[in-house]
Amino acid sequence: MNFLIINHYAGSPHYGMEFRHYYLAKEFKKIGHTLTIIAADYSHIRNIQPNIEEDFQKEIIDGIDYYWIKTPKYEGSGIGRIINIFTFLYKLKCKSKSFFNNKKYDVVIASSTYPLDIFPAKSVAKKMGAKLVYEIHDLWPLSPMELGGYSKYHPFIMLLQYAENYAYKKCDKVISILPLTLEHAMSHGLKKEKWHNIPNGIDCSEWEDNKMNLPEHHKTIFENLKKENKKIILYAGTIGVANSLDNFLNAAKLSKNSNIQYIIAGKGPEKEALEKRVIKEEISNVTFLESVNKKLVPTLLSLSDILYVSFQKQSLFRFGISPNKIFDYMMSAKPVIQAIEAGNNIVADAKCGITIEPDNPEALKNAIDNILNLSNQKLEQLGNNGKKYVLANHNYTVLSKKFINIFE
Repeated sequence: MNFLIINHYAGSPHYGMEFRHYYLAKEFKKIGHTLTIIAADYSHIRNIQPNIEEDFQKEIIDGIDYYWIKTPKYEGSGIGRIINIFTFLYKLKCKSKSFFNNKKYDVVIASSTYPLDIFPAKSVAKKMGAKLVYEIHDLWPLSPMELGGYSKYHPFIMLLQYAENYAYKKCDKVISILPLTLEHAMSHGLKKEKWHNIPNGIDCSEWEDNKMNLPEHHKTIFENLKKENKKIILYAGTIGVANSLDNFLNAAKLSKNSNIQYIIAGKGPEKEALEKRVIKEEISNVTFLESVNKKLVPTLLSLSDILYVSFQKQSLFRFGISPNKIFDYMMSAKPVIQAIEAGNNIVADAKCGITIEPDNPEALKNAIDNILNLSNQKLEQLGNNGKKYVLANHNYTVLSKKFINIFE
């Protein structure tokens, strides 16, 4: 079968986030299917933007066909981002006739944060006699309503709500990355039998050789800490408000154990403020490192003793979460401390660590102490539990077959 994914923000390991459809496309190819990706050439979540001159410019990445649509740059979530969205949708709907004339797809998937791409997806699916699929990443317009305080009567929110309702009523299938969206979707017109849950996952091939060398500065930091017999608590990833890393610093301040070092590896809008806080408050047991290439993540995680993930409390997490970071952590076979309050609990399901209340530094300090007091045998068991769980439930080889089976 030939699949077409419309994902405004699609990326690749070279460009940066997001990776889901890149990994699915790789696995589809192995079992005789194709997945083509259409995306905007500019996305705020990518590290690098593709360099294109025209709309529907093709790029082959690791054997996967990407088509980039030229869109204006923007900053933040204001009018610039809205212009970017509507430019993408306009060109996809009105300027794609020649692009689709010589192509045939069996399944067309509208997969984006916002639901407006369901309209061009429906048009393409109808023209080709293809199945129409709506993939749930985030729940819009619920997200801007609950997080941004927008009224349901705001014109843009009303448009988004119309699009979401349209998607649930017109699609042949819904694939939800989040595990607990069924009731919400049904309340907006979806028939129960159309709903399927396929979460995010990991690409096992990236873990086959985790001996790649880190940048020299990173290597020196870890080597020195190991010589001092320090236990390393690592957070790796985006450093933003949502990641609530002030709590990480608060726990470091509370810690009386001089053998523990807290490391934050990554980049993001909150990094500078956290670094200034560490200097001002003289928090000596915290180290900051730059982010590393995705291929080096297995090596980075392997050098740590405990891995930490956190999100601010958020009402939308009642629909569940599926963060790539947790699956990478689990794949590294290290104990995980999760400071997230959500409708599902991946760490508890996998029996690979401890779940604590978000924004509670005392709870984090105690969780670290509890894990470090465990025997080596118990620590190894926690790590192995996580790895076994992610291989069974969040391996893209498994997820891709589950995806294909929906249509076979």
